[in-house]
Order: sequence, then C-alpha cells, then structure tokens
Amino acid sequence: MATKLQSEPHGGAGAGRRLRPVDLARPHGLSTQAVRNYEEAGILPPADRTPSGYRAYTPRHADALRAFLALLPGHGHPTAAAIMRAVHEGDPDEAFRLVDESHALLLEDRRTLREVENALRDLGPRPLSGPGPAGEGDTSIGPLARRLGIRPATLRAWERAGVVRPRRDPRTGYRVYAAADVRDARMAHQLRRGGHPLERIAPLLDRVRAAGGLEPLEGALAEWRARLAARARALLAGAAALDAYLRAHG
Repeated sequence: MATKLQSEPHGGAGAGRRLRPVDLARPHGLSTQAVRNYEEAGILPPADRTPSGYRAYTPRHADALRAFLALLPGHGHPTAAAIMRAVHEGDPDEAFRLVDESHALLLEDRRTLREVENALRDLGPRPLSGPGPAGEGDTSIGPLARRLGIRPATLRAWERAGVVRPRRDPRTGYRVYAAADVRDARMAHQLRRGGHPLERIAPLLDRVRAAGGLEPLEGALAEWRARLAARARALLAGAAALDAYLRAHG
C-alpha cells in the first residue's frame, strides 16, 4: 500500500504539503485515475514528480479540483474543463468569457420559457378538436397564412416539420386547418418570431397534443422553471468557487 508523501519544498502558490492522487480523489468519491485524467486535461495544474516518478500534488491541486467540481453542475463538463484550462494557461479573460457565455445561454433559455408561457397564455385553455367534417372554425391555407401574416409556403414548411398537421379534404385534396391546427400555427408563429427553430417547436406541440390541451402543460413548465433556477444557483456557486481559487492561486 502506498504511503503518504512527505512534505518537500515546492515553489508557487499552494506550496507545502504533498498529496497523493487518492488524497484528492477520496473526499469527492472520485477514482485516482479521474484525478490523473483531470491533470492531463489541464483541469488541474501540472504536478511535480517525486524522484521515484510518482505524482506529487499540493493543496493548490485540491483547490483546483474543488473549483472544477463546483463549476461542473452549472456549466457542464466541456465548458467547466475549458474554464480551468484557460486559468492554468494564464488566460483569465478566456475563462471569464466562457463563464459569461454560460450565463448568456441561461438568459436565452429563460426568454424561451417566457415566450412559451406567453404563447400558451395568449392561446388560452381551448380543447383540442379532432378531425371531422368541414365546418365552423375550419380554414384553408390561404386565409390562415393571411391571418398570421406569413406565406402559404411557410405553413407547408411547418407541416413538413410536424409543427402543424392539417387534414386533407377527400374531394379536393386541399389542406383543411381545424381549430387545433390554427392554435398550433399561432403558437408556432409566436415562437418563430422569438427566434426558435422548428426542431424545438415541434416537440413542444407534440406535448400539447399528447396532453389533450394546454392546461396539463403547467406542470411541465413548472419543472422547466425549477431546472432553470437550479442552474442559476449552480452558476453562482461555481463563480464563487472559481473566484476563491483565483484569489488564492491566480
């Protein structure tokens, strides 16, 4: 069984007590191989080697590991790793840019949620109406396009993407948009105006259809809000840990 390395002189911040990979790994439930991998990836600063070739870590490495693990929940592994690499390469501006980018992505996700909530609120709790004979509320592609201020070609593109699903008149083959199709088109139009791609809109409307209307989606929206709040707290915690690391070792 390996014995703990004795303290030896060590220059730079965090000098002093020498630590083994297991001393860094054990408090976080990590493997020693993970610690070595983090060093090789630049997440930890390079370690010195003992005369016998073993890695000799210091309290600075332990602090770097804590900072990385604090960044991980809010930023994800690739970005958290890139932040720590930038710090250890002497490029704090790049690290700050990456932090800012994660906050900007969170803000964009908040805007998306708000736009979805507004779209649902504007549409109201109308029940879905299934296919049936043409009647009140049914419309064709031209009038619907004019109502929304878009081209018929746009509605056809939305249909190919699964955003709207009009039925066809069996006699003429023309598209017939029922009340539920009009609702879907209105929601898609609002989200598209917010800059959201069709591939993100189509799954949302699938959930509306599967739920049988708009009201049951409130639970899903509440979960979405909670996830964004948790991510915001994680970003704050990560920023605090990174700031502490930079103050001690920057």
